[in-house]
Amino acid sequence: MKKILLASTSTLFGQAYLAYLLPELEIFFKGKKTITFIPYARPGGISHDAYTQIVAKAFAAIDKKVVGVHSFRNPITALQSAEAIFTGGGNTFLLVQQLYEKQIMAVLKEKIEHGTPYLGTSAGSNIAGVTMKNTNDMPIVYPPSFETLGLVNFNINAHYLDPDPKSLHNGETRETRIKEFHCFNTVPVVGLREGSYVAVEGEKIELKGPFKARIFLPNKKPFEGKNLHFS
Repeated sequence: MKKILLASTSTLFGQAYLAYLLPELEIFFKGKKTITFIPYARPGGISHDAYTQIVAKAFAAIDKKVVGVHSFRNPITALQSAEAIFTGGGNTFLLVQQLYEKQIMAVLKEKIEHGTPYLGTSAGSNIAGVTMKNTNDMPIVYPPSFETLGLVNFNINAHYLDPDPKSLHNGETRETRIKEFHCFNTVPVVGLREGSYVAVEGEKIELKGPFKARIFLPNKKPFEGKNLHFS
């Protein structure tokens, strides 16, 4: 049975890394001693080791050990033996390119679908969708495919921002970009606001956190909602 948490962000403004999620994560990872961390998105270009240290410090608060998948000689066997998995944020193009290059996209999908608890934040949440096409990131590398894990039957637009009526910016809004996506794609898109996260347990999908999601369906007006079950 799938057990998944997909958060828009790892860090709320003014808080420590993962601080707002720790009470939920203590329950989510109950009984698991070690979390295998996938650092490939590397926010700001920091090293894999430095990123893993940030994560380890956060999880130490709930008495969990963190090991970076990059520290293993064989990432395939590392994931196959993982008792829990976390993929952090950063650049989704880089993350997806690395997962394919290291031949662990399919391994990761199989592990999660067979019940290994999975936490994703930002880019790590983006890859849980059908494709990565609703990422906000720049294409700094070229992945062989935009197809991702397909753990849910929709895409996530993390860090979703509502249009600011006071802004003098005349460019496209996030809503405009997603409408453009639906000119060529039919996958539902969930605009996930900061502080909100998706919890999956088996076939049950629940939106948690302080905000509703902005839901985008092809040929329909966007709307606010918490029901993330799409046919």
